[in-house]
Amino acid sequence: MVLMGRHFIGILDLPIDLPGFLVEKAAALKKAPANSPLAGRTLALLFEKPSLRTRVSFDVGMAQLGGRAIYLSPQEVGLGQREPVADVARVLGRYVDAIAARTFRHETVRELAAWAGIPVINALSDFEHPCQAIGDLLTIYERFRTFRGITAAFIGDGNNVANSLVLAAASVGLNIRLASPPGYEVPETVRQAAVERAKVTGADVRFLNDPWEAVRGANVVYTDVWVSMGQEGETGARRRAFAAYRVTPELMAAAAPDAVFMHDLPAHRGEEVEPEVIDGPRSVVFDQAENRLHGQKAILLWVFDRL
Repeated sequence: MVLMGRHFIGILDLPIDLPGFLVEKAAALKKAPANSPLAGRTLALLFEKPSLRTRVSFDVGMAQLGGRAIYLSPQEVGLGQREPVADVARVLGRYVDAIAARTFRHETVRELAAWAGIPVINALSDFEHPCQAIGDLLTIYERFRTFRGITAAFIGDGNNVANSLVLAAASVGLNIRLASPPGYEVPETVRQAAVERAKVTGADVRFLNDPWEAVRGANVVYTDVWVSMGQEGETGARRRAFAAYRVTPELMAAAAPDAVFMHDLPAHRGEEVEPEVIDGPRSVVFDQAENRLHGQKAILLWVFDRL
């Protein structure tokens, strides 16, 4: 089976220079949209989880690039239940030009990529959220005009968002500190890969348990929900474990004077972040949400080899 294009499965799988390249292209697309380079192309949005930003940004992004998107809900497909993943992949490979898959399991994205014969984009899995990371880097670059000498602090769960963020930060030379409760840190494979990338780019990557140590002097303070979709049975235990990791005005005051607050949304105000922070003047969460669109367009053009 010949792959017509390239997969975008995770930052872990990408060349070290690609995240920075995609951010550069996303910034250019934001200023001057491309003129229908994906005319005649169709993207299947194959989702096991609900979505606002991911679905709309891919749908609108394809339209702005001259193509179209088709949304396939969990009820319509029953991925891996009504039909095997490999069969869904091979059918879609005959109908559409690429797949953006939002799945519970990272292995599902890999299986789709193995069988589809067309580019597969990871629109979120339990291990990585690489599309989010490109939008995040674009937001940081817009604010500070560089990654060198800038420090981001991620406070909270070492989840899929954290995995992609630390790998992407290390790839572009952005200093990053991750503070998570014991037992909720990013996996060792991600740690090792981030450290190896940082050796090449000069990024300072630190894995901590103390949120105050992570935030001290940081230019970016980033957090995410404590309980992700599929973890509802752990709600009580997670709220207890993360109680000291709430981003409050006091915690933000420990960051640099020019520090901004980031969150990939949806947010639970009063849980991982106080309303005064996320709705305050230092918050760039809606710039960050908008940048998903521009990051998605750069990713789409890359998988179709149009950059």
